This record gives sequence, structure tokens and C-alpha cells, in this order.
Amino acid sequence: MAVDLLLGLQWGDEGKGKIVDVLTSNYNIIARFQGGPNAGHTLVFNGMKHVLHTIPSGIFHEDAANLVGNGVVIDPVIFKKELDKLAEQNVDYRKSLLISRKAHLILPTHRLLDAASETAKGKAKIGSTLKGIGPTYMDKTGRNGIRVGDIELEGWKDKYRALANKHEAMIDFYDVNIQYDLDELEKEFFEAIDVLKSLTFIDSEEYIFQAQKSGKSILAEGAQGSLLDIDFGTYPFVTSSNTTAAGACTGLGIAPNKIGEVFGIFKAYTTRVGSGPFPTELFDEVGETMGRVGHEFGATTGRSRRCGWLDLVALKYACQVNGVTQLMMMKADVLSGFKSLKVCTAYKYKGEEITHLPFNIEAHNVTPIYKEFKGWKEDLTAMENDFQIPKELNDYIDFLEKELETPIKIVSVGPDRKQTIFR
Repeated sequence: MAVDLLLGLQWGDEGKGKIVDVLTSNYNIIARFQGGPNAGHTLVFNGMKHVLHTIPSGIFHEDAANLVGNGVVIDPVIFKKELDKLAEQNVDYRKSLLISRKAHLILPTHRLLDAASETAKGKAKIGSTLKGIGPTYMDKTGRNGIRVGDIELEGWKDKYRALANKHEAMIDFYDVNIQYDLDELEKEFFEAIDVLKSLTFIDSEEYIFQAQKSGKSILAEGAQGSLLDIDFGTYPFVTSSNTTAAGACTGLGIAPNKIGEVFGIFKAYTTRVGSGPFPTELFDEVGETMGRVGHEFGATTGRSRRCGWLDLVALKYACQVNGVTQLMMMKADVLSGFKSLKVCTAYKYKGEEITHLPFNIEAHNVTPIYKEFKGWKEDLTAMENDFQIPKELNDYIDFLEKELETPIKIVSVGPDRKQTIFR
């Protein structure tokens, strides 16, 4: 049985959580394969808004198992807060939530290191969420990390102490003014560890293999977006993991030949949180309107998102790198009311017109070249089927499908799971 993947194709915040929630009824297992609590997956149903950071977005479906894979980094404190919110909503997470023993833990000192490093960069900061993600992945690749399975072993706190002491020495090296009370942070951390230990830990690669063998359907859920991939994103303004399709293989232990459909999620326009290049960014009233109508604020950080026209050059690149087989366009409703829309179809780069993503897309290197489309006035939020889609939106969709050579199977017209049009 093949594993289907669901990935963001832009700089994150595309709406992956909603689509996972919509699709979960088709799958037995939902599995997160990378990232950590720097993710913010927002789900809206029954008049309520739910935000998840580490827990897979299928958790609200009773019949689905939800796996936090080995490629994920877990902050026990944030994880406990997520569990507490689920308990308040009477979600029986204990029977459906599984944790890979090979997933790495974010320590309190990882978060402090993140803050010290970002502060030391000054104006050159990368826009970290300060959740300790980068330092945790650094310890993982440096073979110093502490994994979930370690906390089942005797003497793991000695390993913790040695690593935390090393981190404090590194914080001192940065020579920045970071105020903290480690005793208090550790008290909260170890209390959260006790809660984490009450959950089910598994050897997740074996679990996934046996699930495939027995014919169970699996959806691998990505976090962040393809343009934030550590290898293929707009480095160094990226996250610290592989957000692309390849990350599902290493983050869950899936063989490449066992990947089935690759669902690519993108907004009808483009947004970005934090620092980094953004060729189609708008600094005018149009960009301000997109942000206001689209409620463009980070689910994790609360930071306002930068907004701009759809960048087809970057979107094509993400489709290529991921091998996308189906597209899902989010927030089409936000563009209602604009007299005209623009799509970046190429860049002017070093005196040439190019249609591929070059090594550097800083503003001084690239100038977007746009194609203009007629807008639509209709309110899309009450639409129930694709026959109600305005002609102008259909023209927009048809153009994108032709350019991307990939069908757009879903158009989202609002945040609620019911506001989803299947084509």
C-alpha cells in the first residue's frame, strides 16, 4: 500500500492542517514527518478554531491513528499544552496518538540557544520562531541529541545534564543579554516529560512497514513549506529540516518506491513570515488588503505575514522538486473583490528572462514579470460545488493548471472544513 504525501509548496502557512482534516476520513493513519512546534496547523469546524503545533491534524477523527514520526522534534512542554487543550475538548488522544522513539527532544537550553544565536545576529537575523528547532536539529546531526526512546532508559538524566551544561557554555560564548531561570524551565520540562511518558512510544518505521503490508492507508503530513526546505529553500532563511517529499522518506522510514499521490497545497496568492527574499511581495494597499481579509497572522508566532501575488516560478520549482501529482488551491475567497490579479510567470535575472528559480532571488537580483487577470466580485464562501465558481476564477485556475501541468483538485473558499470545493 502506497503512502500519500501532503506538502506545502510555498513559504508555509498554506493551509495544510485544514486539508489533512478534510482528507483524514480517507486514511487509517496520519503521520507527521518533520519540523516541530514551529508549525501551526489551523483547523476550523463546528464553529470552533483549533491550532496544532506538533500533533498530526487527524487527531480530531476517532478512527484515525496519529503518528509523530522520527523526523519530528518534540518540545515536551508545548506538547503537554497541546494535549491539555485536546483533553478540554474531550478528545481521547491516548488511544490514537503514537510517538516514534527516534524523534528528538527539544530541551529548555535549545530554546535559549536559539534566542542567543538570533540576538547575536542583530539585523542579519533569519526570523527564527525561537522554539529551539535549529539547535535541536544541530544536535541531531552532531550526534549529541536526546531522543524519545532515551527517556525510557535508566540514567538518561545524566545525558541530559551533560548536554544542558554544554548548551550553557555555548550561550555564554554568544555574549548576549539573555535572561532566564533554568531551574524553573527544567521543572516545567521534567513535569512535561512525565506526561509524555504516559503516551505510547513505538518503533515507527516498523509500524509504518507493517501498516503498509496489511493494506492500511497512510497520509504523511508535512509542516512549513517547500521554499523553507533546508536544501531547496531560500537558504539561509529556511527551517532546519527537509520539508519536501524526500523528507517523508527519512522522517518516517518510507521507501521511495512506496510513495503514491503527492498533494501540493498552495495559496491563490503568496505569503511569507519572517525574513528572507520574496520577489512578489506587495508594499501597497493591495498587499495590506490581502493580509487583512486573509487574516494573515502566524498560528504559532502571531506575527503578521508578508503578502504578494502568486509566484508561478517558485510554485513550478516546488512542484518539480516534490513530484506533485495533485494541487489544492487555498484562500481563493480572499481574492474576491480585486479588480485585477497578477501572476508572476518569469523573472528578469541578470539581464535575461528566466522561468526557473535561480540560486539567489534577493530583490537586487530578480524582478518579477507579471501576467494580469480579470478579478471577480462574487463572495465565494457559501459556494458548495464547482459549478458555482465564477468564470474569472475558472480562467485563473485553468491557466495555473496548464502552466503547472498538474490538476487542481481542491479549491478552498473559507477556513471551515465544509468550505471546500472538490473538482
